[in-house]
Amino acid sequence: MRIITVAPPLILTATLLAGCTQGAMTANRPASEAAAPQTQMTTEQVAAATAITRAPAPRPAARATAAQLDTTTPEQRAAAAKPAEAAETKLGNTIASLGNPSEGGFWIKTPLVKERGLGRIVNPATGKSAKVDLIPLDGPASGGSQVSLPALQLLGVSLTDLPTIEVYRS
Repeated sequence: MRIITVAPPLILTATLLAGCTQGAMTANRPASEAAAPQTQMTTEQVAAATAITRAPAPRPAARATAAQLDTTTPEQRAAAAKPAEAAETKLGNTIASLGNPSEGGFWIKTPLVKERGLGRIVNPATGKSAKVDLIPLDGPASGGSQVSLPALQLLGVSLTDLPTIEVYRS
C-alpha cells in the first residue's frame, strides 16, 4: 500500500504566497503613474472631485457580494451621480466591463485616455452618469474599458452586461 501526501506541495505553495503583499504589484510603479490626474481644473476642484471618486479597497473578509465590495459612502455615490457642473469634452464611446472589484472608488480604465484625469461616464440607455477617475489602459481606442463596481452600479448596469457608454473629460 502506497501513501501519498499532499503536505509538501501545500507547504511550498503557502511559503511562496507568504511573500506576496497586497501592495506588491504597485510598490514599484513609476511616480508618473501615481501622479495626480492631469486636468484644467483648480486645485480645490480637483480635491473635491478626488474626494468623490476615491474609496478604500474592501476588507479581505468582506469580499463576497457586490454590496460588500462597494466601499463608497452614500455621500460619495450622491456626489458622483450629480450632473456635470462645467463643460466637458467627449472622448468617445466604449464597451464597458466590470473591472477589478477589489479596487475601490469610481474609475474607468480606458484606451480613450493617454494620461490620468477626471471625467464622467454616461449610460446613454438610462441617462445615468458617474464622475470617475480616468485611467489609461493600453490598447487600441476601439478596445473595451474596465469600470469600477460602484460606477457601474450608479449607471444602472448589470455587473455581467457589456454596455456601450460615453466617456467625457472634465
